[in-house]
Order: sequence, then C-alpha cells, then structure tokens
Amino acid sequence: MQIEKLYELYQQYPSVQTDSRKLKPGDLFFALKGENFNGNTFTKQATDIGAAYAVIDEKDFEIPGKTILVENVLFTLQELAKHHRQQFSIPFLAITGSNGKTTTKELIHAVLSSSYKTYTTEGNLNNQIGIPLTILKIKKDAEIAVIEMGANHLKEIEGYCKYALPTHGLITNCGKAHLEGFGSEENVRKAKGELFDHLRTLTHGYAFVMWDYKYLREMSKGISGIIKYGTEDNDHIIGRVLRNEPFLEVEITQGLDDKIISSQLIGEYNLPNVLAAVTVGEFFEVPDNKIRSAIENYTPSNSRSQLIEKGTNKIILDAYNANPSSMKLAIENFAKLHADKKILILGAMAELGKESLQEHESIVNLIGQNKWHDVMLVGGDFLKINHLYKKFANSTEAGEWLRQQKFENSFFLIKGSRSTQMEKALD
Repeated sequence: MQIEKLYELYQQYPSVQTDSRKLKPGDLFFALKGENFNGNTFTKQATDIGAAYAVIDEKDFEIPGKTILVENVLFTLQELAKHHRQQFSIPFLAITGSNGKTTTKELIHAVLSSSYKTYTTEGNLNNQIGIPLTILKIKKDAEIAVIEMGANHLKEIEGYCKYALPTHGLITNCGKAHLEGFGSEENVRKAKGELFDHLRTLTHGYAFVMWDYKYLREMSKGISGIIKYGTEDNDHIIGRVLRNEPFLEVEITQGLDDKIISSQLIGEYNLPNVLAAVTVGEFFEVPDNKIRSAIENYTPSNSRSQLIEKGTNKIILDAYNANPSSMKLAIENFAKLHADKKILILGAMAELGKESLQEHESIVNLIGQNKWHDVMLVGGDFLKINHLYKKFANSTEAGEWLRQQKFENSFFLIKGSRSTQMEKALD
C-alpha cells in the first residue's frame, strides 16, 4: 500500500498502537518485531479487540479486510510519521545529549506550553519507535513540537532526522554515556552532532548552544542561526547558580527581566537545563513572567532528581539512569550540600563496554575525596573492585540492610543505571 493511502486511513483512525496489551477499539495496530517478540502473531488478537486495521509484514497472518501487508512494519511506521510531519510548517525542536535531555525537554515544554499549543515526547519515548509514535500524536492545532532523541549508536539520530525533520535543535552535552555502543567519547560527539549536521543543511536551521562548552561551539559551526546560552560572555542568555540548598535557584544576569528563578530541581548540574529553557522561551517570545513561572512550577518525577522526605530523612532519588558523567556531577553536588549525615547509595553503571571497570574505579576514587557517614555500592562492576565501602549484589539487598539501620536525620543520594532499579532500595 502506498503511504498516501495508508495516511488516508490514519486520518480516519488517528490512534496508533504497537502494543496489543494497550490496544483500544478503532486503533491502527502496527505489528512490530523485536529480538524476543513478533507482533504479527498478535494480529488476530488485535482485530478481535477492535483494531481498525493491523499493519503486518508476514503474509501468514493476513485477515481479509482487516490487515495491511507491507514489506517492513517499522519502516512503514516511520514513513507514515514522516508523511504526517510534512503536513506541518511549525517549528520542530529536537533535543538530544548524554545527560539532562529529558529534564531539558520537560522544562522547555512547560515554558512553550504557557503560550503555544505544544506537543512533546511522552516520558522517554525517544527511540526509533517512540519518535514516530510521538509525531503521529501531533494534531492539527499544534503550534510547536518538541522531540527528544536518544541514541546508543552512530547514525541513529541521523535516521531520526529523516522523518522528524527538525527545524531547531539543542544538544545538552556530550559525555561518557553508552560507550559500549558508541565505542568512544569522540563517537558520542559525532552521534549527537548528527542533529547539528541536519540543521546545517537547512536554509533556516536554528541551534540553541550551551556556549560554555567549546566542543558545542565547534559542532554548531555552519548552522544559519545560533542562539547562545551559558554562564560566560555571549550575546543572548547568561545565568549563574545563586543558591543550591537543596533546590536550585538561578539568577539570569542577561536576557530576562525576571532575574531570579527558584526551581524545584536538585543539583547545580541542572543550571544548563534551566538556561536552555529560558533561551528557547525568549527565542519564541514567551513573556518573561511565564518563563519564570513555568520553570518554577515544574516538579521532577519518575526518579529524576526527586527530593523525597521520609520521617526525619531526606532522599535525593536520581535512579532513572546513570553514566560516568552524570554520576560524577551528582556526587560532587551532593558533597556540597550541608548535612551532618550524608549517605551514598550508588548502583552500577551499564553499557560502558571495555571502559566499564575503569569508570567504576574512577567513581570509587571520587567517593574517597569526600567524607561520608556511609557508602553503599550495588551490583555490576562495583562488586569487582577492591574498596572499603559496603557491597550489595542488588538494590533489594541494599534496601534490606538499609531498613535494619533505622537511620534518622540523614541525607541520602540514591543513583544508578536503570538496570539496577535503585528505587527498590526504598521499598
């Protein structure tokens, strides 16, 4: 079936689903394949539930009048998303980076939504499936779209740009994340830079650039529109940390009339994320008071630098993900906070490949540069290193020990890669 014909069906049935468990009557079901599943096998189940049509790529599962046979379901989903994207002439802002991209996306969405009908990536749907699904949820009333792009291999973001067709872009930073897939920190920059490569091909492409990071200055060269933000001299937005105890308070020293922003974010490392949101808001002419209000009212969720109070204890729960760059920043920030009893509970970092042991050793060395009431290291390569800190095989074991201690008036930092599920230590 030609994509134009499929798009006509999509306009009749604009709800797209790839998970048969979440299917509702009238949805279009795309039968995707993965390493451990084959969506084609759920075709009859999907149509029995009431799917308008099932898009499949295996003829054996055809049901006359209810299925659409294509060569590749994932490619067809992406092509449909591209066709839908081409119906819009609004700004599409793509955000990527090693750390902070989801927080930055959420802050920017909060700011833009105060003045525009804005659509954005839900949760962490930032991959080859999530991005097309995000695009296909954008309705005709959209004025701006904000798309998060995650990647762990070269050429992924280049591929996303082919159907998301961003007009504006922002790279939060390039650090030591997914080294197993990228191979090196240099390749991380190449991969994230694929977004800027796309913008460079546009007559009117715009990049929001953290001007403190010289590598981003270099990576953005040749893009027609560069909008700067940072803590150093530039001609757009400049800001600094005013306070960080425990929430981040920012002073905008250039580019915003409402100078002080009192956020609900934990950590000085969130300063670039706040500045990015201010910069995007200013660029799209969101009133200053709405920019400040949107940032101040944003509350982190989903284990992303959440501040939790349990009895007399305070907990920074930052357990959604971790890599050497974000782990280092979290530990350094925690070390600066004032508390009599500070306790680290850190889970292993995943997807670091051959660098993994060395990176975990570096974190252990960093821990040793500060004084802590207690340190608990959980799973992975933390178990392979000789150190004096407490070791636990998993977060469940760590949680059991933690409950036995009956800590009071203590301040905890809990952080680790998603695979360690460090939030279980609080169960």
